[in-house]
Amino acid sequence: MDKTESQEETQNTLDLNQIQEILPHRYPFLLVDRIIECDNKERIVGLKNVTGNEPFFQGHFPGYPVMPGVLIIEALGQVGCILGMKIQKKEGHPLIYFTGVDSARFRKPVVPGDQLKLVLTKQRQRGDFFKFKAEAFVEDTLVADAVLHAMLGKTEDY
Repeated sequence: MDKTESQEETQNTLDLNQIQEILPHRYPFLLVDRIIECDNKERIVGLKNVTGNEPFFQGHFPGYPVMPGVLIIEALGQVGCILGMKIQKKEGHPLIYFTGVDSARFRKPVVPGDQLKLVLTKQRQRGDFFKFKAEAFVEDTLVADAVLHAMLGKTEDY
């Protein structure tokens, strides 16, 4: 592998520190641990390690901890945010806001010990507005999917 290939591979994967350089989210609301694939144009794959010490498991549900579906959607959205930033070649901490969630389906419970594989594919883009096909897997099993709509904003818009 030559130096150019090595640099390109590094740009297409991100560790937690690199993710925090892009996303404004922090614990306990940062819901992506690693990006394992990103073509910077259409597709991204992230990982979320689901552990028993996540704060939401204390109340959802005691005795049978299940990751809330809304947090699976949020994890997918955070990975989509990274792809949107890469597509737009934005740096720093601009914000991406959800503008819609369509056709969300939760197919299997996500529990401590699972690793979510979060796959997003850009379906459409118009300026700062994006539409993503979003899928969450545990191993090879589809556990949730949705169509996410988002827009790139500025922190002054908040």
